[in-house]
Amino acid sequence: MEKILKVGYAKVNVNPPMGIDVTGYYKVRKADGILDDLEAVATAINMGEKTVLMIAIDNCGIKKEVISEFKAEITKRTGVPAEAIYIHITHTHTGPRVLPEPEDQLQADYKVMLTSRVTDVAQFAIDDLKPAKMGYGVGEAKNVAFIRRYKMKDGTTKTNPGVNNPDIVEPIGKLDESVNVIRFDREGAETVVMVNFANHPDVVGGNKISADWPGFTRRFVEKSIENTKCIFFNGTQGDVNHVNVHPTKGDFNDMFNDFDGCSRGYGHARHIGRVVTGAVMQVYDKVEYVDVDDIDYSLTIVGVPTNKGKPEDMPLAHKYTDLHLAGKDDEIPFKAMMLTTVVAEAMRMVRLENAPDVYELPIGAIKIGKVAFIGIPGEPFNAVGRGLKEAKGWDLIIPTCITNGSEGYYPMQDSYDEGGYEAKASTFKAGTAEQLIRDGVRILDELRNK
Repeated sequence: MEKILKVGYAKVNVNPPMGIDVTGYYKVRKADGILDDLEAVATAINMGEKTVLMIAIDNCGIKKEVISEFKAEITKRTGVPAEAIYIHITHTHTGPRVLPEPEDQLQADYKVMLTSRVTDVAQFAIDDLKPAKMGYGVGEAKNVAFIRRYKMKDGTTKTNPGVNNPDIVEPIGKLDESVNVIRFDREGAETVVMVNFANHPDVVGGNKISADWPGFTRRFVEKSIENTKCIFFNGTQGDVNHVNVHPTKGDFNDMFNDFDGCSRGYGHARHIGRVVTGAVMQVYDKVEYVDVDDIDYSLTIVGVPTNKGKPEDMPLAHKYTDLHLAGKDDEIPFKAMMLTTVVAEAMRMVRLENAPDVYELPIGAIKIGKVAFIGIPGEPFNAVGRGLKEAKGWDLIIPTCITNGSEGYYPMQDSYDEGGYEAKASTFKAGTAEQLIRDGVRILDELRNK
């Protein structure tokens, strides 16, 4: 029997109740309004007896334990195995807190609602399956993403050192500005467009709910290209954000300097959405259509070393953590991003004090012909994505962050020597990012040869 590629699409609203904790910073924020809707978006891909589900949820980060709960409910409803369900979080910093063990009734109620909505959207996408053909292309979004770690004149390394800081020497790292586009032309239905770009959605700030620039991107793609539906997957953005530390001319339009030294603004999130949409439009009409002879999936558990604190550092870590949780950051002798860094490091050491020495990470991969998605459960540096793209035998490799879990940062090994927020906050020891590249390439090789 001939196998036919089929694709389905669905989206649902996942706005939270007001008053819920907004996550993304080391400070308390309570949702007090909605700037634009949060959504869960799903694409179902079927060929013969195999179906994979690719779901993107507007949130900052959802732990692997909760993702496993989502998958169990989806499998119960649809019959799709958990290993074939690829759940991505877009990483907006203006979304609600979702925890394995909710801290209050608002969080508990929202978790129940979100589980139900994510299960619904998976079923809706399967119900929408239509015969399709696939094409892909790669555009480029310039001057909206920037390496956020900088070498300073005093020899130190700083994350987000501030706009027009005279002590900045140069950024540390190489940027990937590519926008990956997958186009599924469906019989008798809208074209489904998958978009992938690497950048932090931490542009809006404040206490109001927003999907940030990924939400703008989805809406602008659907508005700009007739008869399309869009799903967005963020890339390896752990050391990348939207802050141009040397703005000129109109670069600072619609922005303000926020509490942590970062420039933010809702209008700038809109601008990034427009630029990324422009990159989609660069290639949309000229995608390379390819035959898809097979789809497949894998989910591999990889063990990595846990980044525990030294015994002699634990008393101060407990002190800073207790002060922060008591709302007494003014008693911690640091300001702006340095305060965030010190608090993140202290809370990491306290959180991991009695943790296992090996941390298990679920690495998910999806095969659609000669196109591969590979998902890391957390925030890998841009170099991790570039390393994964070196796997042989694929036409296109799309790495995504915060997929099947949100377990922390994956800085490159030299970042631990250089310092900065990401390495000090990371759950994982130096060398983990390099291990993920090796393991990821192996996983892609095994998937290609299945």
